[in-house]
Amino acid sequence: MKKTYTILLCSWMGICMAFGQTKSPAEFLGYELGERFTPHHRVVAYFEHVAENNSNVRIHYYGKTNEMRPLMAAFVSSQKNIDQLEAIREDNLKRTGLMEGAITTNVPITWMSYNVHGNEAVSSEATMMTLFSLVDTGAPQTKAWLENNLVVLDPCLNPDGQERYVNWYNQKMNAVLQPDPQSIEHREPWPGGRPNHYLFDLNRDWAWQTQIESQQRVAFYNEWLPQVHLDFHEQSVDQPYYFAPAAEPLHRQLTAYQHEFQELFGRNTARYFDQNNWFYFTKERFDLLYPSYGDTYPMYNGAIGMTIEQGGSGRAGIGIHNAEGDTVTLKDRIIHHHTTALSAIETTSQQAERVLEEFEKYFRESRQNPAGKYKSFVIRGNNKPAKMQALLELLKKNHIRYGHGGKAGTFTGLSYQTGKTERFELAENDIVINAYQPKSVLVQVLFEPEPVLNDSITYDITSWALPYAYNLSAFALESRLDAGSFKTAEFIPNQPAAETLAYIAPWHATRHVAFLAALLRENVRVRFAEYAFEIGATPYPVGSLIITRGGNQYIADFHQKVTHIANQFEIELGQTSTGYVDSGKDFGSPNVKTIKRPKIALVGGEGTSSLNFGEIWHFLDKELAYPVSILEANSLESVKLHEYDLIILPAGRYGAIDEDTHTKMMDWIKAGGKLIAIESALELFADKDGVQLKTYADDAEKKKFEEKFSKTKNAEKTAPYLERERLDISNYAAGAVFEVQMDVTHPLGYGTDGKFYTLKNNAKRFAYLDKGVNAGIIPTKDHHRTGFIGYKILPQMEKSMVFGQENVGRGQIIYMADNPLFRSFWESGKLIMANAIFMAGN
Repeated sequence: MKKTYTILLCSWMGICMAFGQTKSPAEFLGYELGERFTPHHRVVAYFEHVAENNSNVRIHYYGKTNEMRPLMAAFVSSQKNIDQLEAIREDNLKRTGLMEGAITTNVPITWMSYNVHGNEAVSSEATMMTLFSLVDTGAPQTKAWLENNLVVLDPCLNPDGQERYVNWYNQKMNAVLQPDPQSIEHREPWPGGRPNHYLFDLNRDWAWQTQIESQQRVAFYNEWLPQVHLDFHEQSVDQPYYFAPAAEPLHRQLTAYQHEFQELFGRNTARYFDQNNWFYFTKERFDLLYPSYGDTYPMYNGAIGMTIEQGGSGRAGIGIHNAEGDTVTLKDRIIHHHTTALSAIETTSQQAERVLEEFEKYFRESRQNPAGKYKSFVIRGNNKPAKMQALLELLKKNHIRYGHGGKAGTFTGLSYQTGKTERFELAENDIVINAYQPKSVLVQVLFEPEPVLNDSITYDITSWALPYAYNLSAFALESRLDAGSFKTAEFIPNQPAAETLAYIAPWHATRHVAFLAALLRENVRVRFAEYAFEIGATPYPVGSLIITRGGNQYIADFHQKVTHIANQFEIELGQTSTGYVDSGKDFGSPNVKTIKRPKIALVGGEGTSSLNFGEIWHFLDKELAYPVSILEANSLESVKLHEYDLIILPAGRYGAIDEDTHTKMMDWIKAGGKLIAIESALELFADKDGVQLKTYADDAEKKKFEEKFSKTKNAEKTAPYLERERLDISNYAAGAVFEVQMDVTHPLGYGTDGKFYTLKNNAKRFAYLDKGVNAGIIPTKDHHRTGFIGYKILPQMEKSMVFGQENVGRGQIIYMADNPLFRSFWESGKLIMANAIFMAGN
């Protein structure tokens, strides 16, 4: 294998000989690529080395990770192109309409992103090989390709995950290749190297940019907006190799040229793979629908986005036996990715003129004649300002233009809230986003009420409409509605006043939760209102935060501290000099509750969902800066639970919680503890003695649903084998949005105005609690708003509990059948979680 590998590199790639002062990866690292994994800092050092010795390579550092590792990319092209790098960038943005002016350069950009999943670490190895090949002065092919092509190599999008995997693997690997799949080096422990520091999947975060890596990377990406983008991955050991064209469903906004270029690229890559007898597949598994991938986000921004998948992943290490008994080696995986990268560069070079023409045409036609059904979107101005501001911040990150209502009148649009077409009066303070702008396609995709699925088997969720994610009243219009200028409301800082008896803060957005957390960190005592109240002519809704002078007399500079923290979060405070209210409950009432500063434990480790764990951890640690202890699920039996007020169980399979540990946990709850269980963690309690949580209300309800589909199940027994996957999805929910009816009199419903849109990604349903509080329910199947849900489980959502609380002894269990923090972009769910943490059970 080594001899074949060397011949291939020398004859086709022409990179065997080192030149000048530039060292090959092997010379620089001290080992051949594929013999071991390279730590991230050494990958960075090699890129710096190449740039130092080649004037046609420029390094750009665009940020740092949570663990302070650098994020960087290399620009590689001909010397002429590198010398006019800024002109190329500006000209590219002029093609999109984001900048104005004459275009003087004609150089397409081929951008390659590697290692977004940390344990798919072949990527960082392959990018070093590719970089070296591009600077080889003795390789006429690559030199010619760079004359009309600017290549951008981002060697590692997820350095923290890559380093977690590489450190672990290099500690466990044998000196002699051990391909036995059962050997320890092929059994990566929880949480694995795939996610970033906060255990997020960064390949699902391109559009939402909840993570620091994504925020910095996408800002950098949007400064250039390349014509071609490759996203390098690995898949399971038994899958050989995947490249474009992509699978169905393909979003209807994709252009004929985007389809065509994927085909051109695929056929060119297949040519090289066929020459080397390498197996591959196309048009399967990896679709182009969900907008936050490393292929779809570029696609919806005018590029040719492509996912590339090599068989192997973290399980493969430097070599492993696959199901056929062949050894999948790191060396082979590297050369496969390297070949694909050069194939893409070659294809772009061959199609350079047309690539630029089609790119410019894409944005011109998108601006002038948007292809989607809905041309304008209106966010009603009567939504809570802080909730609207959170959405506007996301639009800014994606360079989406918006303005206030500029044309008074009556319009017709689809109401996201009702799912029906309705007439409405446009108000001056409504937010208008129309599709007649450079980011036209991205706007339409992010706001589309119901994505059209030409195939219901999809790789990810099927709905993400922003008005649902942010719980905002909004309309989608089929007509053009131009926005007026945006009038930014100036925040007027709060002023401390010695005569103020109490400051009053709103409670309906994440920034209000962060404000509360900041006060609690400063040991400021905060109360909340269980009843709406009025002081003078000012109404305050249920859940409003009340920070009184009384009870906080021990806080030095109380007035200055409260107003200063509020100003940091730009929260306008109400102020009153009396605790006597004109309606509602006075501030000394038992119905004005003190918020306890909870000591929180979050359960993680083997058996828990690392993704859901990460969502909770990130919410508490980064968004709220609130302290949290991390407990291992398999060590709960030895933990002193009484030291915590609140335990959060993320989704997971809790095999480590045996009967004794479960009893210990229940005893802790009965003694006054509060536990939050999310998604599959509810299985620890469902249909068990001592709690009320049931899958079905009674045997009659269970029998009704079972009988409903008994005939269907019998028919499916003889269905063709190859149709089984399609039949299985009838029991599946893939991001189905349901309107949840919230009880605003219960703390879980505070700030929701009685409505929440849940994103359902599981088929489980739970009956209404008999004696507990059903704080969030789906009363009928008609509350389904959008997104795919199988026909078998849709009826079962009727009369189901989504959020509930039951008292157990002196404590409480809070049930969350759906994950309110999904990928951290489901913004409105953060308030539900905050209600559970800080309000419920007080």
